[in-house]
Amino acid sequence: MPEVTAANATEVRDGVRAAITPTCRILQMDLSQTAFLDSSGLGALVGLHKTLRQQDGVLQILHPTPAVAQLLELTRLHRLFEIVEK
Repeated sequence: MPEVTAANATEVRDGVRAAITPTCRILQMDLSQTAFLDSSGLGALVGLHKTLRQQDGVLQILHPTPAVAQLLELTRLHRLFEIVEK
């Protein structure tokens, strides 16, 4: 997905949340093609993190682009998610 913004954040969050099974412990989101996240996109990621934490799971962010990685660091959300670099 090229961007996660107010225009599609709810759809992204709900679509991914629907795929989370009760036994899901690790959810990997590949953000290697995501050039932009806004506050709604960050909120969607945090919402997915909370959903997974309720069942002792973890959200892994795979290969974030430099812009996304910088945003996660600026907002300190890199401490919340497991970040897997290239």
